[in-house]
Amino acid sequence: MNKKNIKSAFESMMFIWGEPLSAKEAGNVLGIDSDEALEIMRELAEEYEQEGRGIVIREVNGSFQYVTRESNADYIERLCTPVKIRRLSQSALEVLAIVAYRQPVTKGEIEAIRGIKCDRVMEGLLAKGLVEAVGRSQAIGRPVLYGTTDTFLKNFGFTSLKDLPEIEDIETAINTEDAEVTEEEKDYNQIELDIEL
Repeated sequence: MNKKNIKSAFESMMFIWGEPLSAKEAGNVLGIDSDEALEIMRELAEEYEQEGRGIVIREVNGSFQYVTRESNADYIERLCTPVKIRRLSQSALEVLAIVAYRQPVTKGEIEAIRGIKCDRVMEGLLAKGLVEAVGRSQAIGRPVLYGTTDTFLKNFGFTSLKDLPEIEDIETAINTEDAEVTEEEKDYNQIELDIEL
């Protein structure tokens, strides 16, 4: 096995291994002496350094690991900074709550509870994969029945629909948190609670 092939094998092993890979262990895999493996590994690390690659090989006590070049830390931080998640509108949350607690439910039933059309809101929730058609009602016209999806459960941290909080718990939480809100806000909260989920 020539040196080029040994270096290629070391690169593959370090990439897959993730943790620092000891020269001794790498040498054992390839059937070469640990001193020879250490020498070739250091030579490989030097090649990476001379070429100024974005990935460098760091040596730690006779073991070697791929790491990113320190001068590129700024770019990595920008790449890995979480993007802002677009929050659901109040209308979308209301419709989603009705679907979650009343499912399977038709669009007409949702609109009767909210007292307002919800076509666009439902389109948005369907597009986000939070609700889905689960069948058809036996009522006149056989309207579509909607229910929540596994994506809804995952995004809201529920294992199953049994994890949904009881309506009474929500009322208590709202009343506690809004103890000092204006009368107008209190009226709005009461309207929300009166939608008979």
